[in-house]
Amino acid sequence: MLSTKRLAIGYRLIIMWLLTALLLVGLGLFSQQVRAAEKTLLVYGDSLSAAYGIELEKGWVALLGDKLRQTHPKWQVVNLSISGETTSGGLSRLPKALKTHTPDLVLLELGANDGLRGTPLKAIKDNFTAMMTMMAKEKIPVLLFEMHMPPNYGTAYTKRFNGIYKDLSETFSVPLVPFFLEGVAGHAELNQPDGIHPTAKAQPKLFENVWPSLKPHLK
Repeated sequence: MLSTKRLAIGYRLIIMWLLTALLLVGLGLFSQQVRAAEKTLLVYGDSLSAAYGIELEKGWVALLGDKLRQTHPKWQVVNLSISGETTSGGLSRLPKALKTHTPDLVLLELGANDGLRGTPLKAIKDNFTAMMTMMAKEKIPVLLFEMHMPPNYGTAYTKRFNGIYKDLSETFSVPLVPFFLEGVAGHAELNQPDGIHPTAKAQPKLFENVWPSLKPHLK
């Protein structure tokens, strides 16, 4: 018969072994989770990507995150979009954003607020050029979102504004995501009372407009 003391020691050893095993399993699962998210997709935009006026988890970027977890688990989404953001604001924040998150792909969705404020077109293009140059030097792939201005801003301004995106796409050889508010802009039932920001109901449509351009670049 084993003594009570030896039994107690034996039980303690068994408990320690079980705790160690559980710890190793936990570390293994954590390691798998870390490996599962090896690439970072940075969404860098304004209120259209910041889910302005709706719950954040209902925005198109959140829907994108859900999709990637199902189809491309190695990718994680970081959304640094800010409501009211302009190209100048985006330019000022970009160095820190790139250093902090070291993205493998950037979705650049800016310019709408510049246009609505009547910002000089040269300033808009210069800000974009500086951002694109910065990311090109870091060899970070970019998908540029094409934005349009409402026709009431005048034919000359709207045409030249729209042309900025095509020029940048050609100059930097980056893909251009076609106007992702297509099918939403101008539809009162899909926009908030301000007539500018899409509702929660419109977010799946925004995601659908982005996904075909994005999917080929998720390797």
